[in-house]
Amino acid sequence: MEVRADPAAESARVTLRQISVLFGWAPALALVPVGIAGLQLPETYRYLPLVASAILFGMPHGAVDYVALPRARTGRVDLRGVTVVMLLYLLLGGAYLALWFLAPVPAAVLFVLLTWFHWGQGDLYVLRDLFGTMHIGDRTQATLAVMVRGGLPMLVPLLGFPGRYRDVLGTFVDPFGGSVEAWRLFDQGPRVVLGAVFAAVTLLTLARGYRHVRGGTPDGSGLDTRDGDARRGWRLDAAETVLLWGYFLLVPPVLAIGVYFCLWHSLRHIARVVLLDGRSVEALSRGQWLLPTGKFALEAAVPTALALGTVGALWAATPSTVSTLAGATGLYLVAIAVLTLPHTAVVVWLDREQGIWSFAHRG
Repeated sequence: MEVRADPAAESARVTLRQISVLFGWAPALALVPVGIAGLQLPETYRYLPLVASAILFGMPHGAVDYVALPRARTGRVDLRGVTVVMLLYLLLGGAYLALWFLAPVPAAVLFVLLTWFHWGQGDLYVLRDLFGTMHIGDRTQATLAVMVRGGLPMLVPLLGFPGRYRDVLGTFVDPFGGSVEAWRLFDQGPRVVLGAVFAAVTLLTLARGYRHVRGGTPDGSGLDTRDGDARRGWRLDAAETVLLWGYFLLVPPVLAIGVYFCLWHSLRHIARVVLLDGRSVEALSRGQWLLPTGKFALEAAVPTALALGTVGALWAATPSTVSTLAGATGLYLVAIAVLTLPHTAVVVWLDREQGIWSFAHRG
């Protein structure tokens, strides 16, 4: 992945980096003490961030795929690019929606694994491009980073809150006639094994990244150990990893995931999308927020409304009635799942266009 030298782009990147860290770290740091204290928040408060994600960053962050991909490919939005994205959503989203009706439990498992990859994939972009870290120096390190960053929100809550994790999965499959009650995954033995393995992978990933910073990369190229930026990048990655471990282990899953989805994953992806638009980059480099904010909101408005229509259609089509807040939110997350598959395909394409998995120019 080539390092960009455009002063306007770098200025915009620094601004969005600061916003991403502020809005990502602040709620996590605020909620960890709540988890440590064991405070029991009312159900409405726990579900509020997920409900808000329908219009606050969550649903809109993927709604702009139809402009993001063409801009990454050609630098402008054209009919061909928009059509390709629309077809991806119709074909992949339609097939996945059918799977929920035909086999809800496998569909739910796929959603967890897909989100694991996609959220890890999102943080890999942030680390390599938005933050400009230099310790992810080969595909193995990138794969480990995706595994760890995606596993933090998808696996760690299972370790701390197995009962609530099972209940949330139940809200995914219950409306379609499925059940997860008999899964051994929620028993203590499997959770201990999963936790130990994931902790080991986390430590390996950080240690391998540190070795790269210290000049011990597998290919022998390494980084200059006097490079303060390289060390700071690794420390930032390590700090975020430790923070997220504590956050997802201690904060109730629905609340933790809702806040993370809105203010960590979605906001950082929006930063990526904004950086693809030349006019928004120029405006941000001059400290002007109105144009990029308004442009994003305008481009996201109609697709977000259509996506919310998917939620309504699911509500009408599910075999059983959803009558609780948890059940309604579970159905909303199923709609998110249906949209996540094509969205992930688009982001994989963005990764390719932006060289996120290319290491030819690193070292």
